[in-house]
Amino acid sequence: MSDAAPSQVPLLLRQGVQMPNPDSITVDHSVNIEQIAPGVVIHPGCRITGSKTSLGPGCVLGEEAPVTLDNCQLGAKVRLAGGYFSEATFLDRSSMGSGAHVRPGTLIEEEAGGAHTVGLKQTILFPYAVMGSLINFCDALISGGTSRQNHSEVGSSYIHFNFTPHHDKATPSLVGDVPRGVMLDQPPVFLGGQGGLVGPAQIEFGAVVPAGIIVRNDIRASGLFMPETRDRKPVPHYQSGAYQAINRIIINNLNYIGNIHALRTWYRQVRSCFLNDDAFQTACLAGAEERLATIRNERIQRLHQLAENMPRSLALAKSGSNAVNLNAQPYLQQAALIERWPQMRESLINLEAEEGDREKRDRLMEGLAQVPARTDYLNAVKVLDSNARAAGTAWLNSIVDAAVRLWPRVG
Repeated sequence: MSDAAPSQVPLLLRQGVQMPNPDSITVDHSVNIEQIAPGVVIHPGCRITGSKTSLGPGCVLGEEAPVTLDNCQLGAKVRLAGGYFSEATFLDRSSMGSGAHVRPGTLIEEEAGGAHTVGLKQTILFPYAVMGSLINFCDALISGGTSRQNHSEVGSSYIHFNFTPHHDKATPSLVGDVPRGVMLDQPPVFLGGQGGLVGPAQIEFGAVVPAGIIVRNDIRASGLFMPETRDRKPVPHYQSGAYQAINRIIINNLNYIGNIHALRTWYRQVRSCFLNDDAFQTACLAGAEERLATIRNERIQRLHQLAENMPRSLALAKSGSNAVNLNAQPYLQQAALIERWPQMRESLINLEAEEGDREKRDRLMEGLAQVPARTDYLNAVKVLDSNARAAGTAWLNSIVDAAVRLWPRVG
């Protein structure tokens, strides 16, 4: 046991934190114990570290297996059954089962979570979204659904494929989106178990993907998805590092970054209205802001790496045994990314100042002002009138569009 346990654990016990076996629990000196609410339950074997750690009322850690928690923010009644959690934020009544491996850049919103053995990193789950068991779902956002009974779901043994043979990770996938998803009125998405999603992809609200299917392209329509069946064709020549058309990759990445900035703006201007001076909710808001900043920076860096790969890709195209026409669209797209990327990168970094259509935002805020006082966030959004809802979506879409239009499509 670390030196922190004798000094921190007794103090937590005195302030009402429940520890069935306090001698087995480590609370590092870096932890501000004032940010651990009375009544929190910490089961045997747990380790808690980090000056930014905050545990709200009713949280339970380690009821199935020990929990390692580092610089995480938990709202009220969050349950983390067992596993490793670092630099992640969990809003009210969210949960994760035993064996979780949750790494930096993860934001789990209200009543969302996963069953056992779920791996997340740079992942955002909107309210009610559910992950089954034995899942690896990094570098993605999932929204959709209206309640715990009508929620988006990722089936067990599902993988988001986020690393390519070209050794790049410009692969974030958007399941649903932010502008419509935050309104909590969209049909859920179902991704059937023992399947996979190849990033970067965009999946429309209401899409239903049967079990066992690998989704390799965008799904632009709701309803049952079945991949096209085609006769087998000869396998084309493949060489690692030699890209083909990249329009879709770039547009999907810019769309993802735009959605992340839209969500940051939503947190700052809408979510912040529901804090009520609660220290634990304030910590969660700050944590969410940090998570979203981390994700944005990660996505810009991954696009930068993609741009850096283009000169080699063009060189491989020139030197290959199969003659290629460098005036063909795939290679014009690659050359355009080389030329445009410095300005695009600067614009993405400066997207921080983009506030979108203020008139539409003001209409949304006027609608929120009509919501009865002391209404919690989820219910406040659900009772918005249709005009305020439409204005809010249009406002957030204007923020997303500011990112997407940085790439005038080539070809």
